[in-house]
Amino acid sequence: MFQVQTAPPEARVTRPIKPDVSVCIANWNCSGLLRCCLQSLFGQSQGVKFEVVIADNGSTDGAAEMIATEFPHVVLIRNEDNRGFATASNQAAASARGRFLFFLNNDTLVPANTLRQFLDLAEANPEVGMFGPRLRGADGESQISYRQRPTLAALLHRVSLLRWTGLFHKAYYHYRRATFDPSQGRAVEALMGAAVFLSREVFEACGRWDETYGFGVEDIDLSTQVSRHGPVVFVSQVEIIHYGRAAGRANVHFAAPNVAIGYVHYFRKTGSSRGALFAYKTLVTADAPVQIAQKLVEAAWRYASGQRVKARKSLLAVRGLWAFLRHELVRFWKA
Repeated sequence: MFQVQTAPPEARVTRPIKPDVSVCIANWNCSGLLRCCLQSLFGQSQGVKFEVVIADNGSTDGAAEMIATEFPHVVLIRNEDNRGFATASNQAAASARGRFLFFLNNDTLVPANTLRQFLDLAEANPEVGMFGPRLRGADGESQISYRQRPTLAALLHRVSLLRWTGLFHKAYYHYRRATFDPSQGRAVEALMGAAVFLSREVFEACGRWDETYGFGVEDIDLSTQVSRHGPVVFVSQVEIIHYGRAAGRANVHFAAPNVAIGYVHYFRKTGSSRGALFAYKTLVTADAPVQIAQKLVEAAWRYASGQRVKARKSLLAVRGLWAFLRHELVRFWKA
């Protein structure tokens, strides 16, 4: 089991003018949450000299204007359209000056001295490739902060046509939850991309974020690439508040199809056979109309029983599935 060391006080040195840590944020809408995230970074001591670099993907809710007006010291990159999480994150990293990069979602809150803790860990454990914190929801509950790398068998459990058979239940459970323990730091296979901390050197060596991904699964890919340079480590004593899926839910027509495409790209990149991918694509395509029907019935039942919040979530799923079938099916099959 991997043991994380803490740097002794005497190992801490005075920071030069150049920031040690660059906080890199890829933003697309969610202006209110982004404001809170930035306030959490700048409104309390982080214990290090840091900068924030934001690549905005053509937000239509005034996010870029809010950054420029309320946080003029933030480095702002304005894209005219949505270039995806990976591309925007690479843009932010390219403009950053820090020795270490902290990739952060816009729907997070960062407690005081979080950057200090990460920097101390990174300097005391130079063999580690990447660190990730414990993610905690706004309700105080621990969120899944790391998991196993996905397999085709695990993802097939999501196909409703197969779920009732129970054939892939164990694979899916192992992938999603079986190994998660929020109380114990350890080396893991994949960190959740809401907050990851690594050196610029490792980031460049592993090839940066893979820009083939549009939205989703790129964090699993980055963890896979980084693990070839050093352990990917979950740090239980460092916590980040993560609202979770805010951008995805607000833009489900974009997010849901890109997550489906991202998994196919990941499986192809990690060596899945053409035959296995063809079978997977066929089952996912055939299953989408079935899931739409199921979610519509579920939404109707939830509305009838007064569960309006849950009913809206069911309808969001319908919107994502419909966008997948109507606009992105060809790209899914080409992936």
